[in-house]
Amino acid sequence: MGTKHELLAYLKEHQGDWISGEALSKRLGVSRAAVWKQVSKLRDAGYVIRSSPKRGYIFSRAPEMLLPAEIRDGIDTEVFGRKEIAYFSELDSTNRKAKELAVEGAPEGTLVVAEQQTKGRGRLRRNWHSPFQEGIYASLILRPKLPPAEAPKITLATGVSVAETLLAITPVKPAIKWPNDILVNGRKICGILTETSTEMDAIDFVVVGVGINVNNRKFPDDLREIATSVYLETGRTFDRVTLMQEFLRQFERSYSLFLRSGFESIGKRWRELAMLLGKEVTVRMIDRTCRGRVMELDRDGALLIKSENGELERIYSGDIQVH
Repeated sequence: MGTKHELLAYLKEHQGDWISGEALSKRLGVSRAAVWKQVSKLRDAGYVIRSSPKRGYIFSRAPEMLLPAEIRDGIDTEVFGRKEIAYFSELDSTNRKAKELAVEGAPEGTLVVAEQQTKGRGRLRRNWHSPFQEGIYASLILRPKLPPAEAPKITLATGVSVAETLLAITPVKPAIKWPNDILVNGRKICGILTETSTEMDAIDFVVVGVGINVNNRKFPDDLREIATSVYLETGRTFDRVTLMQEFLRQFERSYSLFLRSGFESIGKRWRELAMLLGKEVTVRMIDRTCRGRVMELDRDGALLIKSENGELERIYSGDIQVH
């Protein structure tokens, strides 16, 4: 832990109490001038720290930003949120940056987070609306020891993790739309973009990107009928750091369970949270279209659809429209 982070942790631990510059100097093993320099850096990052020549420093509040120090503060994960966190006020795409870091050798658990994306993406290269400090735009680097055919299950595990996060922190009732959307009252509140790099018959890395609409108060005209946010559903703003931490907890648990015990238990929870089972759907794939009733999610993570001609089809990828 660097001097700045140690200083921040100590000030937050004693929030509401004045701490002299001399006490901080001794605590950190640096000069009082160095303490002042680090306090200035924290203020530049948005932290409100008051100072007095006679009383020293007092921590008032943290900024409403997804800063690495805030994400790490109090998180009880083993890896996710504890490894490297690459933070950006603005970024074109957290997935693009995460893939770049993964190619350079970034370890599993590396997190890329941005306050705003200028070219956020969803599946099929659709844009993801990413306004400044309203949602969660984050990507995690994973390096699972799995065959490439298992990678799609990570997307399903991510969907379960996002849904569990919303259930734990907010009053909204999320439903998973296969393969990568989370809906509330029929409108999208979260999208997931999983991108995999393979070598021979093994996965080199997986980048899992999530975009969660948290405090969005409005959407562009073309999204108003299909998108929603936690704020629009509840009329309340929610702390994005708390949601980010809870997602990291939930996802680490689901991911570890998947690697350790397989997909069965995650698949069971997915079915409980899914909105498609029993529904009439049209699935548009690259080479064809299938229409029928969703019967089940099989153990491979594919949708089993009873088509109009009565045949049972196994669908691994596609764009779904519910009728």
